[in-house]
Amino acid sequence: MRGYFGIGVEGISKPGNLGALFRSAHAFGASFVFTIGASYRRNAADTTNAPANLPFYEFVDLDALRLPAGCALVGIEFRDDATELPSFRHPRTAAYVLGPERGSLSARLVECCDHVVKIPTRLCVNLSVAGAIVMYDRLLSVGRFAERPVTPGGPTAPLPPPVFGDVVVRRGGRKVPLSKAKPG
Repeated sequence: MRGYFGIGVEGISKPGNLGALFRSAHAFGASFVFTIGASYRRNAADTTNAPANLPFYEFVDLDALRLPAGCALVGIEFRDDATELPSFRHPRTAAYVLGPERGSLSARLVECCDHVVKIPTRLCVNLSVAGAIVMYDRLLSVGRFAERPVTPGGPTAPLPPPVFGDVVVRRGGRKVPLSKAKPG
């Protein structure tokens, strides 16, 4: 998969949910985890000790938040004006952020977001569950998997190996396939 993602929270009221979120992030291959205005203490829910195995950033507040160049900030929030997750194209590089369990993302953070998505449920789900759903959706969207079969069950044929085109070199401002390029 190309690109990377990180996931974090703004504020937190239930440390167990943050531990479960970080454990899921580790399992789904996150490149980093973070908190904004919240502290993290390892707890029983994070059985992989995610912050010891991938970069962990604690930002004291929103003003301190720093993301890599070109990394889109994606808020996960149950809002009427948010894009429903099944209709959302995940950015190649993204940092997903959730609000505290007993609240919402701050208005200021929402303004900083490049995108805001919501999970189309009847009511809000648990913070760690919401994070896991978004990471799973990203995996399905940007990963390479066999097509789903028309009938119930798994695919009947293995996924074909990727096919790459010929290596292309530039000669005099034009692209020439390596197989037809002359040395020099």
